[in-house]
Amino acid sequence: MRDRQHAPQPEPSPFGDEPAAGEPIARRTVTLGVSLLATAALAAVALVVPTPYAMRSPGPTEDTLQRNLIQIDGARTYESTGELRLTTVSVLGGPGYPMLSGQVIQGWLDPQRSVLPVEAIFPEAITKEQQQEASQAEMVSSQESATVAALTHPALGYDVPAVLDVAGTEPGSGAEGKLNDGDVITGFQGAPVGTYSDLIDGLAETSPGDVVTLGVQRGKRTMEVDITTTGNEERAVLGVFIDPQYDFPVDVSIEIENIGGPSAGTMFALGIIDKLTPEDEANGQVIAGTGTMSPEGTVGPIGGIEQKLYGAVRDEAEWFLAPADNCPQVVGNVPDGLNVVRVATLAEAYDAVEQIGRGEGDDLPTCS
Repeated sequence: MRDRQHAPQPEPSPFGDEPAAGEPIARRTVTLGVSLLATAALAAVALVVPTPYAMRSPGPTEDTLQRNLIQIDGARTYESTGELRLTTVSVLGGPGYPMLSGQVIQGWLDPQRSVLPVEAIFPEAITKEQQQEASQAEMVSSQESATVAALTHPALGYDVPAVLDVAGTEPGSGAEGKLNDGDVITGFQGAPVGTYSDLIDGLAETSPGDVVTLGVQRGKRTMEVDITTTGNEERAVLGVFIDPQYDFPVDVSIEIENIGGPSAGTMFALGIIDKLTPEDEANGQVIAGTGTMSPEGTVGPIGGIEQKLYGAVRDEAEWFLAPADNCPQVVGNVPDGLNVVRVATLAEAYDAVEQIGRGEGDDLPTCS
């Protein structure tokens, strides 16, 4: 008999079982491809989903000594060789401008930016239009307060008369129920009050809990009103919201676009003083800074100081004036090449500019 011939058997594959004869080889490839495409599509969609976050980034800086930013009529002005740069923060997200998931991820990965819940930056239930109006109103008020603080600074020494209109009282304060909207404060402890500084100086000599007597004009009536002050260890307060109507001895106008809020007040005040004094205070130095400014010359804290520090370095500043109350946010976030000076008042800020201009800034107080 002829030997039966056997077809040769394939050797087993070292990579495992192969598809059985006749099974479509492309089936798994197609399935895998579809899965990858679906995953990629879902990821792409996720990156453009609106989120409840907002992001702060370093914004532009502006030199308050540039020719057209601060304009003064009624007094001689002087040129400066230095720069006093106000700093800003650019905010992405918030009312009317939702931030996307992809942008949130980018913000988390960038040390110069900070991502926060929207409510940590903007008041709840505020519209885009309301936010813009509030920001612009704060800027106008900031400019007015900076002008008062600058003109009354000892370097200039102007008196700025003011009518102190009452715009409301703090609930629970000693003034509640005793002063009305539209009242005008004309006296403090028997002395006439003709400027905002008169009232602040009087309060500075008062302790919280003391009873003070205000001279008040109510319509055509003149009266005296006793008010028990409140406050803390630092100062006494009346509990009165005042809307001062200033009579400026010098016409100061500040022209700046696309910037809102109150945080440029300190740099505005320094710029006004610099322009009105013959001394070249900054003397070629590039000094940046931030901080609100009250009419009596107090530097107040602001938000986003970490981003402002980076913006200052980007625009070649070597010095930065930081509000004392912002020092906790400054520590550990100072970019290389930037020297931070802690300031609590306009007097301290002006003194710092002078020392930096003289090359003596190394001994100035810093945040620690």
